Amino acid sequence: MLKLGVNIDHVATLREARGIDSPDPVEAARICEQAGCDSIVCHLREDRRHIKDQDLRNLRNSVQTKLNLEMCCAENIVDIALDVGPDQATLVPEKRAELTTEGGLDVLANRSQIEQTVKRLSASGILVSLFIDPDDVQIRAAAETGAKFIELHTGSFCNAGSEQEVTLELEKLKQGVAQAKKLNLAVFAGHGLNYQNVEQIVRIEAIEELNIGHSIVAHSVFVGLESAVKQMLELMGRPSTKREKRVCKR
Repeated sequence: MLKLGVNIDHVATLREARGIDSPDPVEAARICEQAGCDSIVCHLREDRRHIKDQDLRNLRNSVQTKLNLEMCCAENIVDIALDVGPDQATLVPEKRAELTTEGGLDVLANRSQIEQTVKRLSASGILVSLFIDPDDVQIRAAAETGAKFIELHTGSFCNAGSEQEVTLELEKLKQGVAQAKKLNLAVFAGHGLNYQNVEQIVRIEAIEELNIGHSIVAHSVFVGLESAVKQMLELMGRPSTKREKRVCKR
């Protein structure tokens, strides 16, 4: 069964636009889980532009599915991850000036630092995934770091301007998935996926999980967050099942 992780960063972005306490990412996570998603994703950036340290701790205390922390390899961020203990950490590249993550990790160029981070996180029981482009060299390098999971960057596919480009990027993703499976890597995918393009990715059967954020949060402005998650699940071939309500631990 293809799983859905919902990234709730942009709920915090909306909150930060006014510098107040609402909307609350923890409440957003609760609604997403109630709607049937399989994990909650958040990115603790070095500049803290949306998710804050306390948000992460509150999410750790409240998320009932899987908490997936996107993070760079900076030592202070790794220390926070080790202290908080998310279920999964997804290592991503990070630039201060970027609006959003612009591409996959260059594992080959940063192998020593990534290997060390994978080792530290794995030793504490945190599952580690590397966010990389569907490139054979990067996939092989990822497998050599000791990581057991990769998330393929779907941004180039989502930004393709012509049918020919779409076909080319889809083929890269398919080949990347096949290569990863040969190396015994579990494969996730994400970045830029939306209600118009996700069905093409769903057809790549070996992908185990899609991580989607902006399009779901944006669509929720018009239909509500619960409906936005359910509609995405339906496009993924998942009849949504509403979970029982539970008391937040926070």
